[in-house]
Amino acid sequence: MSKPHALCTEFAGFATVGVFAFAADLGGFLWLRGPAGMDPMYAKALSFIAGVAVAYTGNALGPYRLRDRRVAGGWRRFCVFVLVNAAGGAVQLGCLGVSRYALGLTSTLADVVSGAGIGLVLGTAVRFWGTRTLVFSRAPAPDPDGVRGRAPVDGGAT
Repeated sequence: MSKPHALCTEFAGFATVGVFAFAADLGGFLWLRGPAGMDPMYAKALSFIAGVAVAYTGNALGPYRLRDRRVAGGWRRFCVFVLVNAAGGAVQLGCLGVSRYALGLTSTLADVVSGAGIGLVLGTAVRFWGTRTLVFSRAPAPDPDGVRGRAPVDGGAT
């Protein structure tokens, strides 16, 4: 499989998992705000955690199941994943903030374009990069001689 094709396949799996995570986040938020009557900030915090949990589980069992885990330990890896997702969310908020406060674009359409359009694309790029680079790394090439990382016996002199 060619490298661009493999990257596209990986991104397609990542995006599919993202759709389910988004549904968990949005559905959880709407339920917590509506029938549960929860404060919007608490509801959003809990729905974000639910969405991240769905995304982590889906990515670990789906597109990244055969990769090594760069961060050892399930809880530490999950925490790094949460931080990567928070960084993606910060990018989305940053795009909205620049649009509203730096450019003075305050219409609903401008908010949707900057936050849910441009911000979503850039935030997804951050999440994709962080997930594949910081959370799940590519398995290292096999070292049949078992010498990788060892200093030469003769001190490197030839």
